[in-house]
Amino acid sequence: MTRLTADWLTQAPTRAVCAALSRDGAQVLFVGGCVRNTLLEVPVSDLDIATDARPETVMKLAAEAGLRAVPTGIEHGTVTVIADGHPFEVTTFRHDIETDGRRAVVSFATDMAEDAMRRDFTMNALYARPDGCVLDPVGGLPDLIARRVRFIGDAHDRIREDHLRSLRFFRFHAWYGDPAAGMDPDALAAIAAHLDGLDRLSRERIGAEMLKLLAARDPAPAVAAMRQCGVLAAILPGTDDRALAPVVHFGGQLGLGPDPILRLAALGPDFTDALRLSRDQARRLDLLRRWAEGAAPGPELGYRLGAEDALAVIALRAALTESPPPPDAVAGVASGAGRTMPLGAADLMPQWRGAALGERLRDLEDRWIASGFTLTRDRLLALPRDPEKG
Repeated sequence: MTRLTADWLTQAPTRAVCAALSRDGAQVLFVGGCVRNTLLEVPVSDLDIATDARPETVMKLAAEAGLRAVPTGIEHGTVTVIADGHPFEVTTFRHDIETDGRRAVVSFATDMAEDAMRRDFTMNALYARPDGCVLDPVGGLPDLIARRVRFIGDAHDRIREDHLRSLRFFRFHAWYGDPAAGMDPDALAAIAAHLDGLDRLSRERIGAEMLKLLAARDPAPAVAAMRQCGVLAAILPGTDDRALAPVVHFGGQLGLGPDPILRLAALGPDFTDALRLSRDQARRLDLLRRWAEGAAPGPELGYRLGAEDALAVIALRAALTESPPPPDAVAGVASGAGRTMPLGAADLMPQWRGAALGERLRDLEDRWIASGFTLTRDRLLALPRDPEKG
């Protein structure tokens, strides 16, 4: 029998929550990502628990054990139990009684197998007891070992329950699938048959899912499959993914880790409204595209943008122009990053004021950069006005 071995399973907060919830004989089973990732030996971020105890019972048992309980989604059976600062999302076994492709009306259940059938992929329906023993009600373990992303039961039914699962399929393949084995053809056929359902999803949900997908080590094959079966055109009309694989490759060459906004910039110029990006995300997307379409060299990019964004711009520019980054790109960026202009507006006053002051300061900054950052304050002050700038 397969058994988990993980530090999180034996830590005091975990033992405290399990002891509290099982005190009256309730089932306590870890489920989803914590089980899947532990078996794959990749980091675990969230600890989710499934139980046959009703939400009000979970609240009561937690309180009696001196643990904080927050009804974060109690109408759907979810209570967050906090032990020593560590949150555990505890959800009552449930099954869907009505779905519309976006949300479900659920009813509580007492059977793990019934709870498993309402989940999306077999690798996400693995459960583990507090002693680490793994329970596999839908045959997810062989799929996980093979790194095969497969819908539970009929793929058409799972997608009709929640059309976001079409996007999640590609995200999970990018994160956990075996790229050499390809994708489940039945899943792809079902996804292609339900493209119209993607219109029912909110832009916020689509945006969050796309950013998670683009944060994978190499999302390019998954995004290419999205294009081939019509998903990409359905959610982001006009998207061109030809630069995505190159930007992943060049970013790696330049020492950049997975960067979803950089990769989004490789797909097109502006997805702010389509994906409901945050203000900071939209600002950075615009910045990367704007500077990538220019010709500023690495040292200037490093000075103006900082090392990370400068390297991202160089990777994006290389991908869009289908040419490799300069061999000295990293060194060039480093030569400009962190530099401080040796003079400021106060040094030019009162001789220069208003718009003329700003223009003079920009002119001197450009000339300082062009000098390889070698011009000193005194030499800059002695420079005459550039005649080409009037």
